[in-house]
Amino acid sequence: MSHSLRRRAVLGGLVWATLAFAGGGYTLYRVMDSVVINRFDQNLAEIMLQLAAGLANSADDRSQISVYLPDPAYGRPYSGRYWQVQAADGEVWSSRSLFDFLLDAKPVDTGQFEFWELEGPNGKVRGLTRQVVLDTGQTWQLAVANSLSELAAERKRIRDSLTIAFGVLGALGVVAAAFLTSFSLQPLNKLRQDVTNRWNSGKRLLPSDYPEEVAPLVTDLNDLLDRNTAILERARRRAADMAHALNTPVAIMRNELGAMQADGVNAERAQEALERIESQIARSLSRVRSANSGEIAGNSVPVSASLERLGRAFRRLTEDSGKVLDVECDARFEIFIDREDLEEALGNIIDNGFKWCRTKVRVRASALENLVAITIEDDGPGVPEVSHREALRAGGRLDHATPGTGLGLAIVTDLAQAYGGTLELGASADLKGLSAVFTIPGRIRGD
Repeated sequence: MSHSLRRRAVLGGLVWATLAFAGGGYTLYRVMDSVVINRFDQNLAEIMLQLAAGLANSADDRSQISVYLPDPAYGRPYSGRYWQVQAADGEVWSSRSLFDFLLDAKPVDTGQFEFWELEGPNGKVRGLTRQVVLDTGQTWQLAVANSLSELAAERKRIRDSLTIAFGVLGALGVVAAAFLTSFSLQPLNKLRQDVTNRWNSGKRLLPSDYPEEVAPLVTDLNDLLDRNTAILERARRRAADMAHALNTPVAIMRNELGAMQADGVNAERAQEALERIESQIARSLSRVRSANSGEIAGNSVPVSASLERLGRAFRRLTEDSGKVLDVECDARFEIFIDREDLEEALGNIIDNGFKWCRTKVRVRASALENLVAITIEDDGPGVPEVSHREALRAGGRLDHATPGTGLGLAIVTDLAQAYGGTLELGASADLKGLSAVFTIPGRIRGD
């Protein structure tokens, strides 16, 4: 069964319309067909009256009968229209259209008439027989007939006309059904769009904006979204509380290790282990936070503002190293992500770029349909394509001589996936180093 309401409505309408048109068309055709047959028989009855009048007024000159039946078809052999009179003694007069043929109609009693169908001189005919008695006391059997081809042609015209008429009505019915279905489903389409854009606009769904049949659903959706938002906000707060609670003991341990190293104790392995524990905790908390915020985020964040903050921070950190950060971003670019998550993701990528670059890290933002791609490139040694997957893996380190935990890009990947985005690595065409493209659903403000 189809799960589309539109498809169900259209198919259901087509089925019922087909049944209705078929039933109505057949009924109307039968009625019209009966009318055509009755008209055909009525025409035969009128011709019979003319034939009887001609017989009564022709006296002894039966050739004068044709005067009362002026249709030229009666004078043309095998034309499809015929008349015939037969006396009680068997003498027969007929229309010239019968030529050398006689209608083999069954005689009837006085005052009676009978319709019949027989083989005529040129195909089947339908006729009428009647017995009349003249004032002279003579008894005559009168017969008139018309070719059934005329009746068949008339019936075909009726059938063709009905087919065309019902075909046009059917097409109009389909168009009307499609239009009515689309019109009827507009509130649901609007609801779907409003739910999708609810976070972007920051507005609640108003039940008064929808028909009364949809309004209760809107109310329930508002309640569900509010409840879901509250649950996710609580989860984010708990993640933040956990991060705060863990930061204190980690800081104490770091200080203790620093004091031990100052006293000449070799605590390098312990320091490295602590860094890995700290990074793993940071990544786990980041994943928890991003999994929640990825569901509730929707307020668009200006990319340029975050890049400006990051740019100032990294320039201060690297001002003595001679390394340069070049940022270029259209102020209209906005993406649907939590600001803290955006800056954490971009901060990790930029930090990785400064770790490996020789002199320069460059950041560029560009719009791709409903996405915004932020490209971070450096002029470092780059990463071979075969190693891209390893670089994105949690704990993946391509150079163990360089300090680090190998979790930075893995965290960025988690954040990108949480918001429906991606992180892809490649080679920088200009700087010849690594190119990291962070892509997130977004828009150009004003579009």
